Amino acid sequence: MQIDGPVLLYGAGREARSTAAFLRKQHPELELFVTSDDGEAQLDGATFVTPEAAQDVSRFGLIVKSPGVSLYKPIFQSAREAGIKVTSNLNLWGAHYRDGRTVVAISGTKGKSTTATLVHLMLKHSGVDVILAGNVGIPPLDATDKAQTVVLELSSYQTADIDFAPDIAAISNLYPEHVDWHGGLDTYYRDKLNLIAKGPKLVAIGPQAATVERVKATIPAGTQHVPPLDIDLSDEILMAAMTSRLKGAHNHDNARLAAAIALAAGATREGIFAGIEAFVPLPHRLEELQVGDLLFVDDSISTTPEATKVALAAYKGKKIALVAGGHERQQDYTDLANLMGLTSVVMLCCLPVTGMRLGRMVSENTPIPVIKANTLDEAMQALAKVPKDTFDTVILSPGAPSYNQFRNFEERGDRFKALAQSLFGDKAAS
Repeated sequence: MQIDGPVLLYGAGREARSTAAFLRKQHPELELFVTSDDGEAQLDGATFVTPEAAQDVSRFGLIVKSPGVSLYKPIFQSAREAGIKVTSNLNLWGAHYRDGRTVVAISGTKGKSTTATLVHLMLKHSGVDVILAGNVGIPPLDATDKAQTVVLELSSYQTADIDFAPDIAAISNLYPEHVDWHGGLDTYYRDKLNLIAKGPKLVAIGPQAATVERVKATIPAGTQHVPPLDIDLSDEILMAAMTSRLKGAHNHDNARLAAAIALAAGATREGIFAGIEAFVPLPHRLEELQVGDLLFVDDSISTTPEATKVALAAYKGKKIALVAGGHERQQDYTDLANLMGLTSVVMLCCLPVTGMRLGRMVSENTPIPVIKANTLDEAMQALAKVPKDTFDTVILSPGAPSYNQFRNFEERGDRFKALAQSLFGDKAAS
C-alpha cells in the first residue's frame, strides 16, 4: 500500500494499537500521529495532536478512523474533499488479507456478539480453521494469516464504510440505536445494512430482521439466502440451546441463526451441538452473579429499550428489581413502560437521564414502586435497604448507553457486580 505522507490515527484504543503495529511493520519509517476526543492519547510510536490541530488534514497522507469515532465528523469530509483517504482497521485488513479466505460477517442491533461467538465455536468444533475478530475476538488486523475462515462481528460503526464483500453476511435484527453517531435513524439503517448491500454470496437474516421491509429490499439480486435448517434439526438445536447457558428465547433464535450460518460455512451437525455446549455467556450480556440468595444479572450491554424487554422476558417468573436508565439518545420507551406491568418486575430503579422518563411513564400506568437515583451506587444502596423478600433477582438492563456516567458499558457492568458483592453479600446471608 502506497502512503504519501504521515498517518493520523483518530482514536487510541484497542484497534488503534493494532493498526499502529501493522503500519509500523509495513512501513518502519512511517510517521504516525494520534488524536482523540477524550483528551490526550497515548500510543507507542505515535505523536499526539489535538483534535483542533488535526483539522489541518493536508499534513496527512492517510487517516485511519477507530470504530467509535463517527464517520460523519467534519474532519473526514474535509479529508475526502482534499483527496486524502479515510480508512479503518477493518478495511486495511480487507485490502491485505481478505483474498483467499472465507469471510463470515455478522451484524445487527443486538445479538451479533452471541451469534458470532456461536458461529466461531460451531466451526471450531467442526474442525474448521477459523478465527473470531471484530468487536469480539481480536482486531481484524491481528487476524492476518492465522486462519482460512474469519468470522467478523461488526457494529454499525464498522459496516458504515466497509469496502469489501464477505462471503456470508448476517443481520440478526434491526432496531433504532446509535442514531446520534450516524446523524439520523435513516442513516443508521443504511449504514448497518451496507454489510448486505456490498453483495455477499450468501445472506442470513434473523427472525426479527426478516420482518423488516428495508432489510429485504437491501439484499442484492445476486445474493442467495443461506439454506434454512430442516425442521428436525431446528427443533434439536432449540432443545440444546434451552439446556445450555444460552439464556432467553432471543438467544435460542441466535443459536438457530448461528447454526444456519455455520453449516453454510462448513460446519458439521456434531460441531453445531458441541459449539452450543461450549458456549459461555459473554461479559455484560445477561451475565449472572449469585450473591447469597439473590441473583444479579449484568446486562449492561443493553443500550436500547428493546434489549431491556428481551432481558425481562428471559427472567419471566422471577421477582425482578430492574435498574434502568442512561445516556439520552431520544429513544422511545413507551412500549417498555407499557410492558412493565405485564412482567414480573416488582421494583424499578431509575438512573439519569432516560430512567427518569421511563420512571414517570411506569408510575403513571402501573403500581410498581419507582426509586429515583442519581447514580448506580445510589440505586444499589437503595435496593440494599429494601426488605429481603421483596425481590429475588436484580437486573441491570439500562436500555440506554453509559456515556453520561461511565466510559463504556463494561465499566458500568463491572461497577454493578462490585456493588452487588459489597452491598448484598452480608444481607443475603443474614
